[in-house]
Amino acid sequence: MDSSPPFLAGQILLALPGMGDPRFERAVIAMCAHDEEGALGIGVGATIENIGFHALLEQLEIEPGEAPDAPVHFGGPVEPQRGFVLHSLDWGGQESVQVGDKWALTGTLDVLKAIAAGKGPSHWISALGYAGWAPGQLDEEMTRHGWFAVEGDDAILFATDTHDRWPSAYRKAGIDPALLAHDAGHA
Repeated sequence: MDSSPPFLAGQILLALPGMGDPRFERAVIAMCAHDEEGALGIGVGATIENIGFHALLEQLEIEPGEAPDAPVHFGGPVEPQRGFVLHSLDWGGQESVQVGDKWALTGTLDVLKAIAAGKGPSHWISALGYAGWAPGQLDEEMTRHGWFAVEGDDAILFATDTHDRWPSAYRKAGIDPALLAHDAGHA
C-alpha cells in the first residue's frame, strides 16, 4: 500500500462545515505547494474589508494605471502583510512559481506593475497572507473532519464570484453543499 501523502498542489481545498477553526469557515484555498516539506495555499474564498487593489498599489507607490480596483483576498493567517498574486499561466515574472499546468503564484512587485500597466496576466487574484502547514500537518488534517480536495479549476478561481466559490466548487464535485453535515460522525 502506498503511504505517500496526497500531493495537492494544483487542487482546490475546501473547508468542511464544522471544522472547528473560524479562520477557515467556508475556506476555499488554491493549493500551490504540498510535499514532504509542508504545504502552502492561497485563500480565495473571502476578501479583506475596506481594501481594494488600487489602495494596495498606492501603498506600494505603484500608479494603478489600467488595473481594475478588484477586491484583495484574505490569503490566509500566515504573514498577513505579505502579498501574492495567483494568476493564469500567460504571464511569468522574476519569481513566479508555476503550479502544475493550472496557474502560477507570484509574490514580487513585478506582477503588480505589469497588471497596472495592462501587461500582466489575463486572469489574476490578489491576496494578503497565505495558509501554511508544517510537514505532515495537512496530511493529518485530511484524515479528520476538516478539508475536502477538488480538482483545480480556472472557472472556479477566475470566473466565479468570491462568495460563490465554496458552494460552486462542491457542486462541481457533485456534492450539494446544503447537505453537508456540520459534525463528523464517531464510531
